[in-house]
Amino acid sequence: MIDGIYTLANDVVYDQLVALLNSIEANAGRQIPVCVIPYNEQLDKVKAEIAGRDNVTLFEDSASIARWEDFGTRIWKAHPRALKLWKKYGLPDSYRIERHRKLCCLDGPFDKFIFFDGDTLLMKSLDDVYQKLDEYDWVTNDFQYKSDLNYIFNWTEDKLRNIFSIEDISNRVFCSGWFASKKNVFNDANLANLREKLEAGEADALAWADSDQTVLNYLVLRSGISYYNYAYQGTGTGCHWASKFDVVDNILYDQGRKLTYLHYMSISSSDFTRLCGGQDVDIPYRDVFLYYRYLKSPEQRPQRFTRPSQLMLLQNSTSSFIQQRVNNIKLKYRNLKDRINGH
Repeated sequence: MIDGIYTLANDVVYDQLVALLNSIEANAGRQIPVCVIPYNEQLDKVKAEIAGRDNVTLFEDSASIARWEDFGTRIWKAHPRALKLWKKYGLPDSYRIERHRKLCCLDGPFDKFIFFDGDTLLMKSLDDVYQKLDEYDWVTNDFQYKSDLNYIFNWTEDKLRNIFSIEDISNRVFCSGWFASKKNVFNDANLANLREKLEAGEADALAWADSDQTVLNYLVLRSGISYYNYAYQGTGTGCHWASKFDVVDNILYDQGRKLTYLHYMSISSSDFTRLCGGQDVDIPYRDVFLYYRYLKSPEQRPQRFTRPSQLMLLQNSTSSFIQQRVNNIKLKYRNLKDRINGH
């Protein structure tokens, strides 16, 4: 049995990838193989980084990548409401289809695996997580269940009970930025059956703005595989950067308990790039991130940070405006969801 870690990355998130890989090496407690699934073909810096690490490989199974992109494409083509909204807001029919590549971990080289989004940092040993996979098929550790269900599904919980044969659906959802499972947890027959149900109308339940996250939640809940969430069981810590954590020797603690991981969810990759370029960018737990980013090359860590020029500020504000526009679109849709097709 091979334990491993997957992440999804390209050169755009290079600085976050290096920090993640260094945090795994520093805090996992043992050497764990890591496989980087390519987000796209923009990989020059990623490949150079991997070449210098014995335990890190690049996922190169093109058939698997094509399989999961096709799987995602078929699902979203069966969601006319999503396609209509994407078109309305100027988004392509293949909106965020690359994110479905993270499903390659389901048929990759590791028997047991943990998936980390590229914007995460590992804080402690993962041995307990791999052990949990002896008891459960799917393991998570986040508080997504305390958020609005619309981030995961666009149907009400009452309506979702027509397709999910479980109680407390809201308490079973999870963030797709970190999860653990086993190779082939869904076999070909299971996947074909689930896809048929989605194409027959159940795709309408998926949250159009949340791509792979809503798909993974559907697969886990609809299949009925065994599921465990550390946070829901009361044994997990926080993980989101917006929480208040204590920092001791570049390890984060939540009320005295060591975090499993820190997730910089929703912070733009360009902020990390600019920070590592010496710009004074306000990122939570900035020194912790910089510690892991430059753990193997401390001489390259910026020694001073400068405020960006007016031109850079304008460019950054334009980028932030575009991101805010996307966020506003999501919010507007959620506010109007009950008036669209009767939902």
